[in-house]
Amino acid sequence: MGYDFDTPVDRHGTWCVQWDGVAERFGVDGLLPFTISDMDFRSPPEVLDALQRRVAHGVFGYTDWRNEDFLSAIAHWSKTRYGTDIAADGAVATSRVVYAPSVLNQLSQLLRMWTGPGDGVVVHTPTYDGFRKALTGLGRELRGVPVGDTAALERQLARPDSKILLLCSPHNPTGRVWTEAELTLFAELAAAHGVAVVSDEIHADFVHPDFAPPGTRHLPWTRFGSGRWALITAATKSFNFAALSGSYGIIGDPDDHAAFLSRMYTGEGLASPAVLSLTAHIAAYREGAPWLDALNTYVEDNLRMVAERLNAAFPELDWRPPQAGYLAWLDLRPLGIDDDALQRELIEQQKVAIMPGSVYGCDGFLRFNVGCPRAKAEQGMDALVRALRRLRP
Repeated sequence: MGYDFDTPVDRHGTWCVQWDGVAERFGVDGLLPFTISDMDFRSPPEVLDALQRRVAHGVFGYTDWRNEDFLSAIAHWSKTRYGTDIAADGAVATSRVVYAPSVLNQLSQLLRMWTGPGDGVVVHTPTYDGFRKALTGLGRELRGVPVGDTAALERQLARPDSKILLLCSPHNPTGRVWTEAELTLFAELAAAHGVAVVSDEIHADFVHPDFAPPGTRHLPWTRFGSGRWALITAATKSFNFAALSGSYGIIGDPDDHAAFLSRMYTGEGLASPAVLSLTAHIAAYREGAPWLDALNTYVEDNLRMVAERLNAAFPELDWRPPQAGYLAWLDLRPLGIDDDALQRELIEQQKVAIMPGSVYGCDGFLRFNVGCPRAKAEQGMDALVRALRRLRP
């Protein structure tokens, strides 16, 4: 089946953060946005059809997420997409699966369970800003280590009050796909220092083998977890229905699993999930693979376009597309352009909104979202190249 990713969808007036909320972040309305990591594409027709059928039923009472349709869909996706069996004796191992309104909500609950105020949480830098907000908002200390710096990672994990290693797998914003050797090392270091691991794998479905070393693939933390660990994820990123909310996780230890459920049912009062989220997840995981494969091909072509236009204008950048994701992490440091001046040029003259690297703790970078029709991505790249040419010393 052919899928149309070229036809624009007008998102103005739908309360979306990327388009309707651009003035809140950038101070100017009407900018062409390449910002928050959602996509400008409609969700798969298979998902939309399932939602329409559920809406037509007309009753939206309290719902139980612990149903075979939802749990078996998760198991099916894990098995068919990643070759990982989370089932036991032919039934989903419900002793490990949890549900929450969002991945960041899961993270917040785990931080409250496994750390106390002032404790350290080790993360790779640059760091997804949602992690930073969750950690600092709960009074935990973010301990950053550069991607690829094993010595720094071990030093931070060895600190007595470092309690969690928080992974983004694949990594946001760089698009790095962790290798089996790296994940094995992370597991060994965490075990050696008694540190829990939380692996956010919401970007896992966007790995691009053409942009990575041979054999590169996403490996779920379920293959490496021992001791205290949790994998947190959702279909919302891959199939673009974040506004429906909903996420799920897998928690390794039965006692931790029970504690998480108790916290959600009692202290948080979240016993009933969003039923449309369950519907969308089931349809996506059972029927959405062809759409996702087509989407990944389209996104890869968008990323190639970014590389071609950026490197043609500035060969010294030699920018390479990321191994995963639809977020182009652009290292502009060789151009020697001031970050503030670039943002002013992009906003005031070029009328585009692109996330500055400072949001993720790294000056000299931009994070450019190419989860959009190619014509929009090309328009954004043309604006960026113009801005860089105007400002280059």
